[in-house]
Amino acid sequence: MPTHIDPVTLAQALIAAPSVTPATGAVFDVLEAALTPLGFTVERFIDGIEPDGPVENLLAVRRGSGPVHFGFAGHLDVVPPGVGWTGDAFAPEIRGDLLYGRGAVDMKGSIAAFVAAAAATPVDAGTISLIITGDEEGPAIFGTRALMEHMAGRGIAPDMIVVGEPTSVNRLGDMVKIGRRGSVNIWIDVPGTQGHVAYPHLADNPIPKLVRIMAAIDAVALDEGNDWFQPSNIEFTDIEVGNGATNVIPASARARLSIRFNDQHKGADLVAMVERIAHEVEPAAKVLGKISGEAFLTPPGELSGLVAEAIHAETDVVAEMSTTGGTSDARFLHALCPVVEFGLTNATMHKLDEAVAVADLHKLTAIYRGILMRAFMG
Repeated sequence: MPTHIDPVTLAQALIAAPSVTPATGAVFDVLEAALTPLGFTVERFIDGIEPDGPVENLLAVRRGSGPVHFGFAGHLDVVPPGVGWTGDAFAPEIRGDLLYGRGAVDMKGSIAAFVAAAAATPVDAGTISLIITGDEEGPAIFGTRALMEHMAGRGIAPDMIVVGEPTSVNRLGDMVKIGRRGSVNIWIDVPGTQGHVAYPHLADNPIPKLVRIMAAIDAVALDEGNDWFQPSNIEFTDIEVGNGATNVIPASARARLSIRFNDQHKGADLVAMVERIAHEVEPAAKVLGKISGEAFLTPPGELSGLVAEAIHAETDVVAEMSTTGGTSDARFLHALCPVVEFGLTNATMHKLDEAVAVADLHKLTAIYRGILMRAFMG
């Protein structure tokens, strides 16, 4: 018989275990304690070394007799709470209709709702897995990617995955993410020759060269967007010279830029483009690019359809299919199978006094259970 789990109580327990990224220990203990009685086999492992590790991850699988394997992915780590909360960020408190605490919407509340939904789903309906990392808010080097390697080594392959990120905007269920733009950060370092400003012929000022490089990059229009993605954009995020003297020409000048790009581009091609522009101005310029993730799209189909049906059945809301917003670990998971993201409203994520409507935790549980049953029934 299905077991009852109160998603609010579980969300409170998860919030009460502080888990600023990278999360380890107690918060995973709470989740494991909830999953084990439900018949899940829970594996926890720590991967990585400093500076981007160590990171704790959890893979839980409950095998059913049905042919479909449904995966749920998420993260237990949270961003630092910041100063100025009305109460203690890690002492969950219900005030009025809201549950307050860091991680309430991003995304301990969604994890609690899915566990409650899994508890209410017959074991023989199909196989369910939870793919949970302790590092999504941080570098994400040894998190979901390590979990994917772990799964591959054990032959664990979901047929579809829902990532429980807080995708809803104005009310629960109004938006589902079916893709995300890619992200790449690029550093440009222009060398020069230090010297006295009164003797410029004995120096080589890198700043004008950097400015020309930046102007050329800023003039680039990557695309106009397409049916599912907004236009790609290039944004400069830092300029650094570090020159404390007013009468010295600096020895180098650096800039950093970020490109959010749609599926018309690849990260490596964009790094090469910036490098080409920089070298046209200064052949000795150094360009370093770090790709956070490539753009991906799960075209509307079976998975997004059953998610939309479950949302409408519980809320009467017609979900918008979108690719807007930042990145998530779906940028890795889409390599395994069709992936969409759906979760709570995101108005307070990463903010002071992060909070979730108690009613939404119960509604989300019902929606997740509806998704599971639709997936398992075909």
